[in-house]
Amino acid sequence: MKIDGKAYRSIWAEDDGKTVSIIDQTRMPHSFVTHQLTTLEDAAIAIRDMQVRGAPLIGATAAYGVAIAMRKDPSSRMLGDSYDLLHATRPTAINLRWALDETANLLRPLPEAERADAAWAHAARICEEDVETNHAIGKHGLGLIKEIAAKKAPGEPISILTHCNAGWLATVDWGTATSPVYQAHDLGLPVHVWVDETRPRNQGASLTAWELGRHGVNHTLIVDNAGGHVMQHGMVDLCIVGSDRTTASGDVCNKIGTYLKALAARDNGVPFYVALPSTTVDWTVDDGIREIPIEQRDGTEISWMPGKDAQGQETSVLICPEDTPVANYAFDVTPSHLMSGLITERGICEASKAGLAGLFPEKAKAA
Repeated sequence: MKIDGKAYRSIWAEDDGKTVSIIDQTRMPHSFVTHQLTTLEDAAIAIRDMQVRGAPLIGATAAYGVAIAMRKDPSSRMLGDSYDLLHATRPTAINLRWALDETANLLRPLPEAERADAAWAHAARICEEDVETNHAIGKHGLGLIKEIAAKKAPGEPISILTHCNAGWLATVDWGTATSPVYQAHDLGLPVHVWVDETRPRNQGASLTAWELGRHGVNHTLIVDNAGGHVMQHGMVDLCIVGSDRTTASGDVCNKIGTYLKALAARDNGVPFYVALPSTTVDWTVDDGIREIPIEQRDGTEISWMPGKDAQGQETSVLICPEDTPVANYAFDVTPSHLMSGLITERGICEASKAGLAGLFPEKAKAA
């Protein structure tokens, strides 16, 4: 996607074959900073501290983390250590485990001398496949936007509400929930996006608003709790969100607050779709509410608010009494019955076991 007319991806390999560059998302939106990963520990820190975030991008970063480790020590011990270190960084997003499993299964049978090059090529392939997958998701989701546009007067905007950041910054390119939006915009359709701020880390305000603005997409930032209001007043045509883990039965675990948006959409008759690559489907889990571990992050993400002061200096401020107990649940689970459908790289399906199995029979059968 584009930043002020220049094409970028969220992660890329440098020509030296041992260094990976990322966009440091903890510095956004006030600073655009790229950061180089040269060690396994760099990759683990990038994932844990959310310099990279979003399920697909986490998976790609983890694959490159193993590849970097293999450049320095291709032993089976290091392969196991790198898997364990990276897997412990973020427990909820399934793409992390998927990418590590795919990489480890590829490398284990190989002679040590072949592992580094194989790991590097595999990580690059994961990135390319992610780009293709997200473009396909966008193509299928674009059909929904076109259907809405056909019922409107010429030039009347199609308003889409999204939550958190499921944009290209959460993937390698295109994004999941934003891919249909970008494709509609690039075709000249008058899309408008309601952007939830997405507390506590404000990925909507700092990332989604930033990337939509840089690409030229019309958008408006709202507080999280305004979503129900704009739906009640007919200002939302469609909700599209992303997923960090989807169960085989169609439950979706996504950024905290997604469940409340689904409830508001159902009450107001607004279509609610989840855009996801099949790599986020955990075919071993059926009941998302009871079986998916919900990451609880440091309470300072809630009690301290980062931003820029009146003098233009980046700073953080405490927004509650210092001794206030804080619970920081990072995700919630939206039950499948609240969704209009799942937008995947193979098409749109019902959020159900039958719906997912119909699009991905080989994966459902293997599970």
